[in-house]
Amino acid sequence: VQLQASGGGLVQAGESLKLSCAASGLTISSYVMAWFRQAPGKEREFVARINWSGPITDYVDSVKGRFTISRDNVKNTVYLQMNSLKPEDTAVYYCASSLVWSMTVSAYDYWGQGTQVTVSS
Repeated sequence: VQLQASGGGLVQAGESLKLSCAASGLTISSYVMAWFRQAPGKEREFVARINWSGPITDYVDSVKGRFTISRDNVKNTVYLQMNSLKPEDTAVYYCASSLVWSMTVSAYDYWGQGTQVTVSS
């Protein structure tokens, strides 16, 4: 099983990025998919999740209205559209899969390698 995250980069505050997470070895339609992030010196935190079929999503309060998680089960890929980025969004972003509807790190079984997002002020 492999989750390949991509799309990170260096942007200025107010700009946008779209992260992708391509899965192989598992069928994402059978999993809850989520994005987490980890800033230097901080614990990994939940960012967004999407249910198996896609219509139900959930976000941490700090990104509501700015980030959108989506999935393409045909392409076996999950996305995170990030708009109006802020310096406090700077972190390594990880995609992950779970069999349960959860926001906790321990509930997720497979993880991508992470992609760095840096937002300058």
